[in-house]
Amino acid sequence: MSDDRYPNAHVHLGVFFQGVNHSTIWTDPASGSQIDFETFRQVAQTAERGLFDAFFLGEGLRLREQNGLLHDLDVVGRPDAITQLAALAAVTTHIGLAATQNVTYNDPADLARRLASLHALSGGRAAWNIVTTDNAWTGENFRRGGWLDHSQRYERAGEFVEAAQAIWDGFGRSVSYTGSTVDLRVSPTVALSDHPVLFQAGDSPDGRDFAARHAEVIFSAHGTDYDDALAFADDVRARTVRAGRPEDDLKILPGTQFILAATGAEAREKAHWVKEQQVTPATALSLLGQVWGEDLSSYDPDGPLPAHDPRIELVGETRGSARHGADPRALARAWRERAEAENLSIRQLVLAQDRQRGFVGSVDSVADELVRWVRGGASHGFNITPWLVPTGLDDVVDHLVPALQERGAYRDAYTSTSLREHLGLRAPVPHRGALVDA
Repeated sequence: MSDDRYPNAHVHLGVFFQGVNHSTIWTDPASGSQIDFETFRQVAQTAERGLFDAFFLGEGLRLREQNGLLHDLDVVGRPDAITQLAALAAVTTHIGLAATQNVTYNDPADLARRLASLHALSGGRAAWNIVTTDNAWTGENFRRGGWLDHSQRYERAGEFVEAAQAIWDGFGRSVSYTGSTVDLRVSPTVALSDHPVLFQAGDSPDGRDFAARHAEVIFSAHGTDYDDALAFADDVRARTVRAGRPEDDLKILPGTQFILAATGAEAREKAHWVKEQQVTPATALSLLGQVWGEDLSSYDPDGPLPAHDPRIELVGETRGSARHGADPRALARAWRERAEAENLSIRQLVLAQDRQRGFVGSVDSVADELVRWVRGGASHGFNITPWLVPTGLDDVVDHLVPALQERGAYRDAYTSTSLREHLGLRAPVPHRGALVDA
């Protein structure tokens, strides 16, 4: 289109293998095990067949719980991300391998070495999704519960990244770094010609500033509404320029979901089915119990919401951060009012609250919309969360990718084996703030 800001832009695609969520349909007979290597292999190889940029792996440092027990509607098991990706490097040849790794409870020298090893052994395909946490519940697994104040999490992250970059640059020398949360002196053991690609997923003002200063790809939640995504992208570009970098130094890949069919009507019907499978009766009770702070499994999911107020002051951390900080009594009051006004059962209310995310439509209509996003500047591509694994990418690879290729908006073949080159990124910025002794 003549008003495209980036008329020659191509769509970049990644696959986000979450590991913990209720957006993947676990109850479907076609659902694979979340800890068997075969599931990861099939997803990664399907994505590589579709010429995806990266396989993006989530990770949690503690299994989620509810009422003091492992949350049995979730994944029970989280193999180490770098170990998984090292295994996948042996059965793939081009696709990037992105590991989510936490800066709060890892050691900079150790993590830098492991990421450098993955990068070297995979031929330049490693990436690091930088995440922070300050909750004591996760920290208990490391005997460091609550050691980092919330206000320090990005200070720690910045020092951690700078120290890691110094280590990647410093082979054959001694690397020193001293900060308020990081203090090290290291002799690097892995020689690199470039760095693993740096991803980051913060959406707060501090998170966006951190990405503008340090990251090369930002993984956002703005993957449904075009205007919302464009506002986010413009804000991130402005912050990147203020950080002293070219505005295109930071690629934007929002997480999203695709539901495709031959026609728009069929896709909408499929989306309705997917949503109902994602929010099972047990899941609805579990999500409601997270707000009420108690076990509601004895309630009828097709009956009314509890009449009493939640018995907790704040939502806990054990089920993730989706409602952390929300006032559970105010939330419960709003939900009850909506349920009464619209005559909704517990499950119907949860389904109504869970808005449709991502893209729903015919292959051609979705392809046109993705091209509009990347050429209009709303994103550089998308990080897809399949609603079913390991087969959830098949429609994308078999139908959507060819439609994008027909529009001249997607690669026809890999032109390199490096993730940095797949994404069109510049060479890594040399580390700053570290002292490298000759």
